[in-house]
Amino acid sequence: MTPSFKNNELIIKNSDETLDKILESNCSVSRFGDGEFNVMLGGSINFQKHSVILKDRLFEIINSQHSNHIVCIPYVFKSLRGLTPKSKDYWRKYMNSKYNEIKTLLNSNNEYYDSLVTRVYIDHLDKSKSLERFKKFKKIWDGKNIVIVEGSKTRFGRGNNLLENSRSIKRIICPAESAFSKYQDIVTEVKKQSREDLILISLGPTATVLAYDLAKSGFQAIDIGHIDIEYEWFLQGTNDKIPIKNKYVNEVKGGRRVDFKRDIEYEEQIVKRIEE
Repeated sequence: MTPSFKNNELIIKNSDETLDKILESNCSVSRFGDGEFNVMLGGSINFQKHSVILKDRLFEIINSQHSNHIVCIPYVFKSLRGLTPKSKDYWRKYMNSKYNEIKTLLNSNNEYYDSLVTRVYIDHLDKSKSLERFKKFKKIWDGKNIVIVEGSKTRFGRGNNLLENSRSIKRIICPAESAFSKYQDIVTEVKKQSREDLILISLGPTATVLAYDLAKSGFQAIDIGHIDIEYEWFLQGTNDKIPIKNKYVNEVKGGRRVDFKRDIEYEEQIVKRIEE
């Protein structure tokens, strides 16, 4: 049996409601998934060493309430309906081992949104709504100048048309692993950008913290997670998580070994490299 919150009273908006909230309010987004909770519970993840400071920052953010910022946690805490058997099995096991600790971190009076909003394809049994949800994502940056804050092997949006409707793209390249060790350098560099720019962050737990800090400084910053990889899987029509050429995919065998070919347009978009 999958654990559930007492009387199922935790308030979590689903993925569609989360996307609508972002589009309607232009809010910033911090997401908490299994990796962030593992860090908060004293562990580490395969691309981010444990950090007491990171742990403390995540505790600060998890129940924060700001009008221009939303906190997202997995909707699976409410329901596993609609997931593939493999995904259901993973989340059942995860909650059976971690639930009692995680529930102490959350406030049942708060309104949360879905951190799995960036997982709109691979884990869904019914994939018929995936295209519609990708189109909603594209509306977020439609006609906007965007700044992508990403790991050195991520290459968010390269090789596909996910960002084709943006006005312009700049990139701040960060360490592919344990990026939080360079957090002050990262946040200082991002704050040099225009507050009219949309900041998209694909940087693991560091993105959770960065989106929050940028929101407090007047930016719209979105912890965008795996949406680019999900889009790649969608375009390929695969039902399994597979490596993506020229991109870092931390959760599949062989996905962390990345061989790059020269990409002049990508290199021209880079405004800063923060060394590992």
